[in-house]
Amino acid sequence: MKNTTIAIIEDDEVLRNAYTTLINDVEGFFVVSSYASFEDASKNVVNDSPAVVMLDIELPGTNGIEAILWIKKKLPKTYIIMLTVYESEEQVFNALSNGASGYLTKNSPISKIIDSIKEVCEGGGPMSTNVARMVIKSFQKNQQSPLSRRETQILEMVSEGKSRSQIANDLFIDSETVKTHIKNVYIKLDVNSKADAIKAARKDKLI
Repeated sequence: MKNTTIAIIEDDEVLRNAYTTLINDVEGFFVVSSYASFEDASKNVVNDSPAVVMLDIELPGTNGIEAILWIKKKLPKTYIIMLTVYESEEQVFNALSNGASGYLTKNSPISKIIDSIKEVCEGGGPMSTNVARMVIKSFQKNQQSPLSRRETQILEMVSEGKSRSQIANDLFIDSETVKTHIKNVYIKLDVNSKADAIKAARKDKLI
């Protein structure tokens, strides 16, 4: 039986080694290489020619979202599974838009990770439960929304009770940018308060 080859790009050495050991214990799977950064991987991963790349998002240097485009260009037949602690809607959709085939959170049990590798090789799109729920919720939203994706994201965070500074920290943007987005939401929804914005957005299934 031919082994399914896997490359791991993960900066956490403990996790990287754990994934390698656990995957290599599965019959038919072989971790052909593992790297601590995309920069390291870019030197050899094309020669590795893995069937699947398990890719962390928060890497030092080039992040995982940016790395997807390079990997897919060099290895178009390779499947990419994102492994991350983050479940932000924007990151999920950026990863999938760039060509990732699956999106798992790092607290996924190893059995889920193994099943996901099998699934992508069969043409599937494995996702953690919370991520899948997020994708479904997004499709259920009003596709005619006047709000941009970022405005929608910020309004959802406002509806969760997050402050402007918390939103800025979570999205890696400054507080004034958040303020501008909220102001634009008010204008588009013709409201004057957070409460009215949330009420109007829920009524029209914008969030």
